[in-house]
This record gives sequence, C-alpha cells and structure tokens, in this order.
Amino acid sequence: MTGPEAADTLTAARTDDPELAVRAAELVRDAVLGDLARRVVAECGADVGLVGVPEPLPGSRPGSEGMVLRHWAGTRADLLHDVPVPAGLGLGGRALAERAPTWVPDYRAATTISHHYDAAVAAEDLYAMLTVPLMDGGTVHGVVYASLRTVVPFGDVRIRAVGKLAAAATRALAGAAAWSREEPRPERPRSERPRSEVSRSQVPRPTAPVPPLTRREHEVLRWAATGRTNPEIAAQLGLTCNTVTGYLKSAMHKLGVRNRTELALTAKESGLVS
Repeated sequence: MTGPEAADTLTAARTDDPELAVRAAELVRDAVLGDLARRVVAECGADVGLVGVPEPLPGSRPGSEGMVLRHWAGTRADLLHDVPVPAGLGLGGRALAERAPTWVPDYRAATTISHHYDAAVAAEDLYAMLTVPLMDGGTVHGVVYASLRTVVPFGDVRIRAVGKLAAAATRALAGAAAWSREEPRPERPRSERPRSEVSRSQVPRPTAPVPPLTRREHEVLRWAATGRTNPEIAAQLGLTCNTVTGYLKSAMHKLGVRNRTELALTAKESGLVS
C-alpha cells in the first residue's frame, strides 16, 4: 500500500475510539514515510532514500529537537538504519534546524555541515545529498534524504521532484495527525437512537477468536506490518512476489480485513505482531 492509499484508508475508517485513531494514524505515518523513501529512489533518480522521524533522543536536553532515521530504500549496509540525528548535525540535522532544504554535491568534502556521520555515509559510498524537511506550518513531520553515489550538483529538476514528493507526503501526514486529534462524535441520547442500536449497545460484543495462521503467513504478516512492500518481503524471506501475495491474501481472509492498513492494525490489536 502506498502512502496516499494509506491516508485514504484512514479517512474512510472513521472511528469514535481516540486510542484506535491514534494507532491507525501511526500506521498511516509509517506507510507514508516508507513509501516516500522508496519513491525518492524510484522516481527521483536517487541511489538511496532515507526518512528521519522526529523523536526525543536518549540523553538529549528537554525541549531539544532530534530525529531517527526510521525508513530507507536502496541501502547496502545498515549503518544508516535507526541512526539518531540531533538538530544541527549533519545535512539532515541542518535541514531540521533551519526548516529549509539543504544539499551538497559531495557530502564528505562539504565545509558547511558537521561530519558526525562520515563513516556511515562512506560505508554506503554516498556523495551528493539533498535533504528536505516535511513542513506543515511550524510542524516538522520528518526529513527526507535523496542521496547519490556520485559527486554531482543537484539541479532544479531533481530538487523540485523530491520537493513534490515531500509536499504530498506532508499533506497525508498532516491529515492523519489532524484526524487522530479530532473529538469523537457525540453520542445521541437513548431516546433518539434506533431500537436496534440501543439493544446492540446493551450486549457486550464478544471478541472473535483469531484463526490460526501458518508459520509463513505469520512471517509475511510481521514484515507487512512494518510497511515493507511485497518485493522487499519476498527478498527478505527468499520467496517469490506471487507467493508473498498469496500468503497476505490468506492472512487477510482469516482476519476478516480488506487492506494492508487494516491487516497491520488487526494484527497488532490481536497480539499477532508486537
């Protein structure tokens, strides 16, 4: 499921449960940002796409800004996975602090940024790098990186292409965040509710047992819940894409869900994935 599709699913799945809304918004956020990292590579000619998610960093001062690189595409090693980036450090930290796109034709030779992450960048053989904050008013929803394994200046075409993807992702993230903050619709007085609705509310709804999944269905489900695509899951588990699709469809049928967002949410609610 792409980021826009996840956002559309969230809009359709309105709920009066605030906690459920927050969890659904988190799933949409992960889907949108994971999709953004992949599209930077697929559509903008980047070799590596990364997305940093604003999070409190361990040991940081109260009120200080930072993010963690939570989504990636095109990486060869794992040194840039789950890396904490305080505001102001490196190119992405600079974009986070300045609230503006930044780029360098050669990261390792750049004199306008700190070089705290040179070892990880060198391990990926990266040179040119562009970072764009996902800005919604004064709120930063993340920072997307587009990196190349060559020394080359970033032209206006590529900068606009990454900026366009960032803007689309920001709109989806802002919508999900606003949706999860909405107040539940007020409950109608009992006198105004249909008899069938009143009677249903008086009877506790039993929790349906979760049908057992096969080992492979559970493995595919666990990876799908992290926002991975079918080709990525297939590569991880040594399966074909068609086989992964079959396992996902079977898991969806057993759990009674219609799409990947509902699948991930139901799997977490039922304890199938942590």
